[in-house]
Amino acid sequence: MKAIWNGQVIAESNETIVVEGNHYFPKSSIEPLFFKESSTQTTCPWKGKASYYSLEVDGKLNQDAAWYYPSPKDAAKHIENYIAFWKGVKVE
Repeated sequence: MKAIWNGQVIAESNETIVVEGNHYFPKSSIEPLFFKESSTQTTCPWKGKASYYSLEVDGKLNQDAAWYYPSPKDAAKHIENYIAFWKGVKVE
């Protein structure tokens, strides 16, 4: 699977995990150059507190386009250290 935004592959892996229709990529599969820490956090009742990354590719910013669970609840431990995408990021 590949995650693509603004014409650039930002993550690629054969070991994604699908949860609620989203492909979660291992953190080791992302291209860190394009990921910027964000202060945004949200909470999922069963997964826990999500943190976000913004993406920056060729001078364009996609705010909070990637999320992950740094310390997921027990039901979501299998996606710890995995990152998912939205906001126009194409996953194929």
